[in-house]
Amino acid sequence: MSSASSATTIVLADDHRIVLRGLRALLEAESGFAVIGEAEDGLKVMSLAERLRPDVLVLDLMMPGLGGFDVTRRVAKRLPRTRVVILSMYSSEAHVVEALRSGASAYVLKDASVEELVTAIREAAAGRRYLSAPFSTDRIESYLRRPIGADPYGTLTSREREVLHLVAEGLTSGEIAKRLFISPRTAESHRANLMRKLGLRSRTDLVRFALQRGIVPLETSAAPRAGEH
Repeated sequence: MSSASSATTIVLADDHRIVLRGLRALLEAESGFAVIGEAEDGLKVMSLAERLRPDVLVLDLMMPGLGGFDVTRRVAKRLPRTRVVILSMYSSEAHVVEALRSGASAYVLKDASVEELVTAIREAAAGRRYLSAPFSTDRIESYLRRPIGADPYGTLTSREREVLHLVAEGLTSGEIAKRLFISPRTAESHRANLMRKLGLRSRTDLVRFALQRGIVPLETSAAPRAGEH
C-alpha cells in the first residue's frame, strides 16, 4: 500500500464514460489521491489493474465483458494489496454480502455523497471495511457468518464465467471467441459445460439466471437470436 507520504493510487471502472469523468474530477480534487487509470469494460479493468497495481480499485458491479463480482474475486486472488471499493446503484443487502464475500473492502451507493466515497476509499486503503449509510454493519456481519450453501455458480471456472457473461449480453459463440481470443469450438464447449453445471437448458434460461444473479443489468441482456437456443 502507499506510504503516508505518497498519494493513494486509484483505478476507476464504470461502463459510463460520463461517470468516469465525473469521478476522476472529484477524486483528483482530493488531497492524497492520484487517479492513474480508468476502464469501461470488466476484462479491460482486470488487465489494467494487473499492470498498474493500484492501491484502490473503485468498481461498478455491472460491467460489460466481466461483472464486478468476478473482477473483485480476481483482484482479491491476484492483487491482494489492491483494495476494491464497490460503487453501485444496487442497494440490496444480498449485493453487499456477495461483494464482501468476493473480497471487496467497501460498498458505496451511487447516490452517496462525495465525502462518503472519499471516506470509503481512505478506509479501504487503510485496510478497513466501509459500508454506505443504509447498511447495518452488524446485520451484514451476521449474513457473512452464515455458511454458504452449495452454489453451482461457484463450480464454474473463470473462463466459463466470462462466457456466461458474454452470452447473457447477446454475443454469439463466434463473437465470444474473438473477444476472448479462443476458437469458436472452445467457446461452444465452455458454454455447454457451464449450462450443464448450472442445470440450464436454453439461452433464455441462461439470460434469466444472469439477471437474477446480478451478473448483467437488464439493459445489457439480450433475448436469444434467431436460431439460437
